[in-house]
Amino acid sequence: MDKTSPIILDELDFAILSYLQQDGRMSFTVIAEKLKVSIGTIRTRFNKMIEDGTVNIIGRVDPEKVGFRSYAHIAVYVRPATLKEKVAQKIAKLSEVSFLAMTSGDYDLEVDVMCRDNDHLVQFVNELSKIEGVYQTKTTIYFKVYKYAQPDLKLLK
Repeated sequence: MDKTSPIILDELDFAILSYLQQDGRMSFTVIAEKLKVSIGTIRTRFNKMIEDGTVNIIGRVDPEKVGFRSYAHIAVYVRPATLKEKVAQKIAKLSEVSFLAMTSGDYDLEVDVMCRDNDHLVQFVNELSKIEGVYQTKTTIYFKVYKYAQPDLKLLK
């Protein structure tokens, strides 16, 4: 399937995704029983969603429990503005980056990072500032994260 084509998901696809969000290791047998369909139907739907990139199965780690103690939001100002894409591509390759988006408003790119500690964060910001086109950065440290979640699929109904 062409990855640029719009993906059309039905109620069954969303139900499967909801169960996987609750427990990514839930068996097809359990999901099939809960949804009253065959295991083959779940397997086929799941494989299609893997193939088209709708879902990606990963082990989600609690960053704090494994040693990431410094989280930050960094607003990045890019000059000239024509370098936004190139700057974003370079930032996306940096291991510390957990979220990256082009924005409207005061700054050009929004970057969320997870670092071992504040020294690591300082090193990261210094490296980020050396990227050609990065004009200015503004860092906001998150003292405590209260919620870190995937989107609630029920909001789409």
